[in-house]
Amino acid sequence: MKPDLTNIKNIVFDLGNVLLNLDFNASIHAFRQLGLSSEVINRQQAYADPIFYDLEVGRASPAQFRTRVRQILKNPGATDQQIDDAWYAMVLDIPAKRVEMVKDLRKKFNVFLFSNTNQIHISRLHKEFRETHGIDFPSIFEKDFYSHEIHERKPDLSSFQKVIQLSGVRPEETLFVDDLEDNIAGAQKTGMKTYWLKNGTEISSLF
Repeated sequence: MKPDLTNIKNIVFDLGNVLLNLDFNASIHAFRQLGLSSEVINRQQAYADPIFYDLEVGRASPAQFRTRVRQILKNPGATDQQIDDAWYAMVLDIPAKRVEMVKDLRKKFNVFLFSNTNQIHISRLHKEFRETHGIDFPSIFEKDFYSHEIHERKPDLSSFQKVIQLSGVRPEETLFVDDLEDNIAGAQKTGMKTYWLKNGTEISSLF
């Protein structure tokens, strides 16, 4: 079933598992290679230590994150690069067909991005996207919102309220697309229309 776009002027996309392919197990495996004995992240994007949430909302710097990860790993010799590589291992690719979908939608709608992410991930993703697609990732959106920059994360109601405020959209004219039910519920509290992308459905087949 495709999203209902009646009276919709704005579309807000989530990033991970919507536009961007992710493999959480890749990061779990990479951290285990560095000495981790328990899961640091699971498929529900639930973290085992507050430092991951702190990084996502900009309360912790990348340097503070790496210091804490060394403690979690009990591996003081782990380098910044090893930690960053393990943390980034979950990030796969943004297929060209999804990039084209966003570009096409912008001809009719204001298209935004709202992602729970962090400085380590987004800096490298932007670089790789430019190398792969030949354009800057933020340029395909009206505006991109990242949790570590707005200091709010989904599914908190305040995070959606902040995106509404910063983007200037009217919630009732806005469709929010995400793969996590909790995030969908958070957006609905603001009056946004929502579409829950389930079971790995290919987003580009819906628009």
